[in-house]
Amino acid sequence: MSLRLKIMSLRMKRGIILCVSMLFLSSVSMAQSDTGFDQENTQVVVLSALDKITTQLSTIEIRQGQMVRFGTLEMTLRFCRSNPPEDAPESAAFLEITDVGHNNISKKVFSGWMFASSPALSPLEHPVYDVWVKTCKVVSGPTSSSKE
Repeated sequence: MSLRLKIMSLRMKRGIILCVSMLFLSSVSMAQSDTGFDQENTQVVVLSALDKITTQLSTIEIRQGQMVRFGTLEMTLRFCRSNPPEDAPESAAFLEITDVGHNNISKKVFSGWMFASSPALSPLEHPVYDVWVKTCKVVSGPTSSSKE
């Protein structure tokens, strides 16, 4: 296969992924706006996080707008969306992840959407940590705890 065909194929795959992602997000947004969430309900993402050095696997819950620490990572959830039950199961979360490091010099290492069904689509690329979305849920009340 020529280089030109390979490049065209990659561009088509990216375009398809982008279109599918946009369709998913727009359908979920419309479905959730129809449900009429009130102000007391908060979206929460459930993440799995792996420390590759210690092999510690943790389940972390983050409320929308909340920052949670895992090792040297500070993770903030901006948005979390799930398909309605009648559609194919899918959860997606917009996360911002900063690596504070051991010398307290912050560096943003990830900002974007992560998809539960396709963790390799937009992964956190970090030498020590892996983080992926398990699901999104809606909870009531002002506080939440994380498990490390």
